[in-house]
Amino acid sequence: METILIVGGGAGGLELATQLGHKLGKKKLAQIVLVDKNTSHIWKPLLHEVASGSLDTSTDGVAYSAHGAKHHYQFQHGEMTGLDTQANSIRLAAIFDEDGDMVVAERHLHYDKLILALGSVSNDFGTPGVAEHCYFLDSPQQADKFHRSLINNFVRVNQTGNHEDLHIAIVGGGATGVELSAELYHVAALAQRYGLAQINANRLRISLIEAGPSILPALPKRISDSVRKELIKLGVEVLESTKVASAVENGFFTAEDKTIRADLMVWAAGVKAPDFIQALGIFELNRLQQIVVTGQLQAKGLDNVYVIGDCCGCQQADGSWVPPRAQSAHQMASLVAGNIMRARAGKPLKDYQYKDHGSLVNLSRYSTVGNLMGNLTGNSLFIEGRIARFVYISLYRMHQVAIHGWFKGMLMILVEKINRAVRPKLKLH
Repeated sequence: METILIVGGGAGGLELATQLGHKLGKKKLAQIVLVDKNTSHIWKPLLHEVASGSLDTSTDGVAYSAHGAKHHYQFQHGEMTGLDTQANSIRLAAIFDEDGDMVVAERHLHYDKLILALGSVSNDFGTPGVAEHCYFLDSPQQADKFHRSLINNFVRVNQTGNHEDLHIAIVGGGATGVELSAELYHVAALAQRYGLAQINANRLRISLIEAGPSILPALPKRISDSVRKELIKLGVEVLESTKVASAVENGFFTAEDKTIRADLMVWAAGVKAPDFIQALGIFELNRLQQIVVTGQLQAKGLDNVYVIGDCCGCQQADGSWVPPRAQSAHQMASLVAGNIMRARAGKPLKDYQYKDHGSLVNLSRYSTVGNLMGNLTGNSLFIEGRIARFVYISLYRMHQVAIHGWFKGMLMILVEKINRAVRPKLKLH
């Protein structure tokens, strides 16, 4: 029986495993195996909510093993550390418990077809001190680590009365940095309800630092202007055209030798594919270390290896690269699922065509703005307010339906609404 191995359980990898599980795994036509170094899935665009405490990974995550049992694929817990394209196998690192005892030894998994959906990590561009002093939001574990520190700082500032504010500096004016800035003001306001009487939005001093001339550089100017206005209204210090030269324990130094004080520092200034991909020495890579693929999303020179999501370097006809976004990962997963079925039927593979459906930025409960790409006119439609918020939430709902199906997806949405009504709106541990 053919073994189809999917490495990475992010948006694209999990959706692909679900589709192939129903098309092939359920009928015992192929063995579908999903590999991930985590045991549960959180939609990456929501990690800023995990970091702020608005979202709880223990209740909002999707357990791979349980999901696989229902959707006809197997789950293997482990981190990929090697690839042998001659033997058609990958190497997974050993797994250790919190006491350092080995749970599972290093192992090798065979594949007939391999799909790499390894995601991306933050790119610190070699800036001195960033790795040592900054928080990153690449994974649920990193987001949880920031959240614990945030709560500890809330407690500290609360005990000092009115004598001290909490300074937070966020580097990177993309969607993650912008949305986290707004979300932090929201949770500061919530903290008062849960015994932190001295914490409120006025005690926060948030600096959003962007090296380029404008925040949200990938979006239309009208959107970035609207978001900047909303952030300043909240109290965020928006520092554009400000390049960070180094990070130290209590803040950043800029290229202009300005000091930006910070008790907490977050780096969200760019992404790249994981470093170990380059260390493999197997693939052709672009400047973001993404694996360069053919039009059918196969790694160049390796017909049985597909690449999807943030680690996929897919160049478009105009020379630009498909952006590392959730919507492109979703589209890639659908194409690869279709191409695997076409190959099994002896049919020609289809080329990938990226369709930009627009972008939305959610400023917590304060505002949502974005643009939708018109399929009929080819123009961009600017939206904001409740309509934009509804569309933004719908993107996550579509992902839930894609991995759970319509019936269970709707039930989970209902359960989620009930949970939000009965449990605390801010995670305090």
